[in-house]
Amino acid sequence: MIEQIRPADLDAWFAQNPEAAPVLIDVREPWELQTASVGPQAGGVTVLAIPMNEIPARLAELDPAQRIACLCHHGARSQRVAAFLAQNGFEAVANVAGGIDAWSASRDAGVPRY
Repeated sequence: MIEQIRPADLDAWFAQNPEAAPVLIDVREPWELQTASVGPQAGGVTVLAIPMNEIPARLAELDPAQRIACLCHHGARSQRVAAFLAQNGFEAVANVAGGIDAWSASRDAGVPRY
C-alpha cells in the first residue's frame, strides 16, 4: 500500500528519515508544469520533473535510498508512479494526495489551480 501524504504533511514525512535526501517527483506533462509548479517553495526538497511515461526509462536517475514523494494534478498518475517505484525496490515512496490542486489549496495559494 502506497502512503498518501497531504501537501501540508509532506515536510513531516520527509523528516522521518533526515539521512535520506528528500525528492519530490512531479510526473505531470511539461505544459502542466508551465501552468502550475511547486517551484522553490518546496523547502529543501529536490524537485524533479519527470513525466509519468518517462519514469521507466529514467529509473536509474533515482536513488532507492531517498525518500520520494510523487506529485501530479490530482493524485492518480502519481499514485501509479509511486506503485511502480515500490515494485522496483524503492522503499520510502509516497503519493501526494490531491496533487498540485491540493498543494495550491492547502500549502501555497500562489500556485495556480487548473
